[in-house]
Order: sequence, then structure tokens, then C-alpha cells
Amino acid sequence: MNERLEFLKTVKPFNVLPDDVLTGVADLLEVVKYKKDSIIYQQEVTKMKGVDLIVKGEYESFFYDSSQSKRSVEKHHEGYCFGGISVLLNKKRSLKTVLVKKGTVVYFLPRKDFRALCKAYDEFFKYFTGEFGKRMLEDDFAHFFKRPNSFEESFIASDQFYSRKIESIEVRDIVSCTVSTPIYQAARKMSECKTSCLFITNETAKIVGYVTDITLRDKVIATKGNAAEAVSSVMDNPIVAISQQAYVYEAVLMMFQTKTRYLLIESEGKYIGSISRNKLLSELAQSPLVFIQSVKQALSVEELKRKWETVPQIVSQLIGRGVNPEIVNQVITTIADTIAVKVIDNTIAEIGQPPAKFVFMVLGSEGRKEQTLKTDQDNAIIYEDKANEQRELVREYFLRFAQLVSERLNHIGFSFCTGELMAMNPRWTHSLSHWKRNYTSWIAESVPETAVNFSTFFDCRFIYGEEAIMTELHQFLDEELQKPLGALFYLLTKNALQYEPPLTFFRNIRTQTVGNQEVFDIKTAMTPIVDLVRVYALKERIFKVNTGERLKALKEKGVFSETAYHELSQSYYFLMGMRLKSQASQIIHDKRLPDNYIDLEKITKIEQVTLVEIFKTIENFQAKIKLEFTNSLW
Repeated sequence: MNERLEFLKTVKPFNVLPDDVLTGVADLLEVVKYKKDSIIYQQEVTKMKGVDLIVKGEYESFFYDSSQSKRSVEKHHEGYCFGGISVLLNKKRSLKTVLVKKGTVVYFLPRKDFRALCKAYDEFFKYFTGEFGKRMLEDDFAHFFKRPNSFEESFIASDQFYSRKIESIEVRDIVSCTVSTPIYQAARKMSECKTSCLFITNETAKIVGYVTDITLRDKVIATKGNAAEAVSSVMDNPIVAISQQAYVYEAVLMMFQTKTRYLLIESEGKYIGSISRNKLLSELAQSPLVFIQSVKQALSVEELKRKWETVPQIVSQLIGRGVNPEIVNQVITTIADTIAVKVIDNTIAEIGQPPAKFVFMVLGSEGRKEQTLKTDQDNAIIYEDKANEQRELVREYFLRFAQLVSERLNHIGFSFCTGELMAMNPRWTHSLSHWKRNYTSWIAESVPETAVNFSTFFDCRFIYGEEAIMTELHQFLDEELQKPLGALFYLLTKNALQYEPPLTFFRNIRTQTVGNQEVFDIKTAMTPIVDLVRVYALKERIFKVNTGERLKALKEKGVFSETAYHELSQSYYFLMGMRLKSQASQIIHDKRLPDNYIDLEKITKIEQVTLVEIFKTIENFQAKIKLEFTNSLW
């Protein structure tokens, strides 16, 4: 018995229990011996009857992936307690598959006795929840532990397919010519109207056929046909039409059945437009990449608005499938960029070509490619320097252009920035030389306000225009950052450290009351990582804009160790995943505008445990940077 007692004193977390309790536990232990290599537990199948304390030998635990390859492999030896996390946090099912080695001996503690210890001794219980929180920061572990809500995903997909009507999709205006129009004139009209389908009308204006890019390729170019002949000689038919009130899936089936690539849309006995098969399929496809292509094909601001309103469903599906939040951020950002570029293109087409080369850049979370579903506009314009007599003309154009772009983005769903950090604000639309002076003055002044401006405009990213202008600005900044900038770094660090992880003295999550909910602000909780990684990026003159990309670059430079890199990266994207999931749910299920508050009642104990571990990681990171950049611990 003394041998068992002494052994228990070496096993975490049994070593925190009083001696008299350990004596009682020693009486409850059962000896189990394994004489051959075998699998004793299977992930998500075996129901754990208790926990194992390894006395001798080895356990190998792992997840099987879909190809039956081992993932997240761990080896456990003498003095390790196995099964506690599964019993407490996985409905008593083994989290991982376990292969036991020949000659292994364990002490087995029944489940009811283990649970009794957890209930009676908080420190004993928190050991297992803390260990689980650390594991959840590992990509493989988190991936295999999270199981997507496949029913909800299937419902969303089927709902989109079977309930949408043609009227919900923006159709193209009908572009036509008469049967006697020469082929070359028909082709010219298609080019001018930027359409791949031209409908052909007879003497009574009735549509009797159509020609497409493929028609011209196959029947004219490939055969060396006479382009002066009437277009009726090469037109295709029959004409296929469908009601605006028909369902989208009916239109798709009709297209496949008739082998047509274009449908005329009918309403009250009249043709009101047309739609292509590619357009329909892109509307239905679940792939974000195909969805982005459909955004590029949008015809109006209203259609772009509807596209943006679809994004929460895409985010919900991606997060539900376990897609890394870093990738989800990229999908959101790419969609937002595509919408902005589309708006800019349309605005230029409306007001005329700009009188100078320029860059439209985005800032803040979009600048860092970390956009969420609660987003506003942060953008600015840099245009090339012009002679004195042209300056006012150039400035007048870009301010008008910026006003139109911002108003349209606001209508789509990218709300005006409350701090007016937008190109439509005259402060943030200027020539390249003026922008260089801005950065120089912010560095020289080194007061809190200018330090904030400098850090905000360091997170800038080109999305439209002459990229060489942005390159020149970066080269200028690179030279400035090589100068002594102690005061600036001190202010940037001090500003970044004003945000503290929401942990109480007793290491619980600190909340605030909003309405009748106890919540914490997850955006504020993430801010220290964003801000402090930016400080290091500035010091090392790293012009990557994304927090994850900056972390990788800092690791490659040796600024962060491999361990520190993984801790910060995994912490940041765990928080991002939780933030995106919450915002998507608020939009889809609660039918309200998203915010950054996380209600502790709506997250699992597992997520709460992981959050505590993340906030500890952030605190350690803050302590390191305090000493490094301010030479004090305050």
C-alpha cells in the first residue's frame, strides 16, 4: 500500500491531494497488465470506465484521419494519468485511439471515484480542464475534436437550392439585333455591350434566335465564313424561356434538358431579361471561390448588396466544417475586396477616367486581411504628384470619386467609419508627397495621437490602382524605420498594452453586463496580439500586413521561437474562430446586427477553459514586450 501511496504523490494532479485522501485513493486502485501490443481505446467509440495511471510501459494515443493515418500522436509513460479529459469533457467517450505497448502496467481508478475527487477538489479538477485548454490550441487536436453540424450545413445548402426563385437573381438586359444585321456588326454590338449572347429579332420584333461567342467561333471563324452575311445564317435556336416566378433548380434542369446556355426570363407575357447557365450555377455553388466569381459578375449595387448579405451563411458553413479561421478571414476579405473593386470600376465608368495615377488602399482589419462580419470602412487614396495648375482638378476628381465609392459601399453593408477614416474625408485623400509628409510628421511628433495614426496607416494594403505608388511609399517607410525611433516604439507599446486580457485575480473570465447577459468583448481581447505583433513588425521593418503573416516572418527572423509563434498564432485564430461563429449566428439565427460580445452562457465549458489558457498566453506576451520596449514592468 505504501508503494501505491508514494507513486500517487508523483502523479499530476494527484500530488495536490492531502495524504489522507491519497491513502483512500490507493485502496481504490485496480492493477491492469497488458501482455501484448493492442488497441485498448478507440476514438469516439470506447466508453471510458475510469482513468489509467501508467506505472510501467507506454501508451501511444492518436487520432485516425479519413485515410486511417495517425494524427496528433503522443506517447505517455510512467506517472501519466490518461482518460481524465475524456471522462470530464467528452461525454465519457475516449477522445483518441490508444495503442498500449507490451509489458505495460497501469493502476485503474473507477469513474465514479475520479468524479468524486474532481467535485471535492477544485485544483484537481482544473488540472484536467487546463490541460484540455492547452490541447485545443493545437491545430490537429482542435480539428479532430470539433465535429461539424452537418445537418445544419445540409439544410442551408438544400434551402438555397430548392427555395430560391429566379426573381431573386439579377438578370441581364436583352441585347438584340435584327435578322438582316451583318455578322460583323452583330459581333461589334456584342463587344460594345460586353455580352456573350445576342438575341435575333424578326420584322415584328419577335425573338427568333440567338448567337453566342461559341456560335461565332464555330460557325464563322473556324469555317472562314463570310462576316458580311446576315446573322440569321448562323443563329442558333430554339429559344427557351422560363417564368420569373419559377424556381432556380427548375431553370437549371431546363438548361440541361434543352442543352441551351441561355434562358429568356418572362414576366406577365413579356421577356424582361436573360440569364446564362454559368450565372445560375455560380448562384447555387457552395464553393466560396465560385461565389467570388459570381460577385465579379454582379450587375448592380443592389446585387452586390445581396451578395454581401449571403456571406454570413458561407462563414457559418466554413467554421462548421472546421476550416481554419485564417482561411475564413481570407475568404471574407477576398469577397469584400472583389465588391470594392467592382464598385470602383463602376464609379470610374460613370464619372470618367481619373486625371492621375492613384492607389485605393484599405486599412484596419481589412488592411490586415482579418475582416469579420461586423465591419466598417477604413480606406484612403494616394494619387501621383501633378503640376501646380492640375492639382485642384485632380483633387476635386478624387474627392468626388471617394464620396461616391464610400456611399455605395455603405449601401452594400460596409458602414461609414465613425472616426471618418475614409477616403471621402479630405484628410485621407492626398498626393504621394503629402502622404510621405504625413508619416514623417507622425514619427517626428511621437505623441499618443500621431502614434495611433502611424500604426493604423502601417496596416495599409493596396487593392486598386497603380501598385508602384504603394511600393514607393513602402520604400520611403523602410528608410524612415531605420532611424532611431525609441520614443515612437515606447508610445506604440504603451498604447498596445492598455488592453488587458479579461482575467480576474482568480483566473476566471472577467465579464461586463450588457442587457441581461454576462459578456466579454472578444475584439478587445484579441487586440493585444494584433497591436504587439505590429510593434515587432515595425521594429524589424516587415511589411506583411496580416497578423499571421507577420508572426511567420518574425519566427523566420528568429524574433519569436517556434513555441512562441505557435502559441500566439493558435491563440489568435482560436479567438477569431469564436468571433466569426458568434457573429454569423447573430445574423442568421438572431436576425440582428452582429457585435463583438461573447455571452459566457452560450459557449461550452471547453471553450471557457481554452479561453483562460489563451488569456494567460497573452499576459505572458505582454510582460515580455513591456520589458523589451519600455525597459520596465510598470
